[in-house]
Amino acid sequence: MMIAKVVLEEALSMGMIVRYPKFDFSDFKFYWSHNMAFSQDRNATAIIPSPVEPWLIKLLREAMPKLPQKYAWLKADAEKFIAQESQHFRQHRTFNKLMVDAGFPKLAELEAGLAADLERFRKTKSLKWCLAYADGFESLGAVAGSLWFEKSEEMVGGLDNAAIRLWKWHMAEEFEHREVCYQFFKAIYCQGFWNRIFNGYFYRLGGLIFAMWHLRGFSSKAVKYMREVEMERMSPAEKEQLRKDTKAFNKFNRRAFVAPLLANFLPWYDPAKKPEPKGLYEYLRHFEKGGDWAAGGSQQAAGA
Repeated sequence: MMIAKVVLEEALSMGMIVRYPKFDFSDFKFYWSHNMAFSQDRNATAIIPSPVEPWLIKLLREAMPKLPQKYAWLKADAEKFIAQESQHFRQHRTFNKLMVDAGFPKLAELEAGLAADLERFRKTKSLKWCLAYADGFESLGAVAGSLWFEKSEEMVGGLDNAAIRLWKWHMAEEFEHREVCYQFFKAIYCQGFWNRIFNGYFYRLGGLIFAMWHLRGFSSKAVKYMREVEMERMSPAEKEQLRKDTKAFNKFNRRAFVAPLLANFLPWYDPAKKPEPKGLYEYLRHFEKGGDWAAGGSQQAAGA
């Protein structure tokens, strides 16, 4: 019986690996991609992981005791999820400090505001509501994983620097653990026919929509603020280039992110069925034990 249980748990496991990356930000530049607006958008979005991911860790620790016995296998995956997210928010805090030091001090205020919102949610909202929000957030990462590995050529093709490595590593792991929050919500709140319909679709959808609205509110404020600061420092030629890049980025974002995101709204949405982006796991091996971009591994400078 014990052997059968272990075999079942291994079959259900998501096969995640905890990695410990090392990034050399000595070459940090605010514009690190081919498109200035793409860099601005990613730099703005970087204020999100630092507060959200510690919140997710607290949330899953609170939810673990509520898992039904048949979902006990999910606890081991949750521990790996927690370990991965711990690395994510630590690395992004380093990245975010570089942006603050580059002349954007109000980013720290926006990050603190998001952290305060999340703590208020944890204290005033139900676990069900928070898990739906968490799944909404995590489902965005799975879409971004595909974007970075299959659709980002026009933005970062041919480039290699610490910022790109950070984002590709992070979004690859978001794809890898894309099921965890979904499975928690499903295990605790979607048992039985009506719960599968109401909670499994309508309530989950509400969490996704609110998470998108809430988080985009913060990243949009960050983009607006950074753009205002940058416009004061830019030459006329640079301003014109930013205008062109913004137009190109908006088209890219609609095609590469917004269109694939629509699949998350379908009643039969299942993150496990998302196709694996090409080259994602090969890239992650650079950050695994002994890899050239792993802490303790033989480090290779970005761009080398």
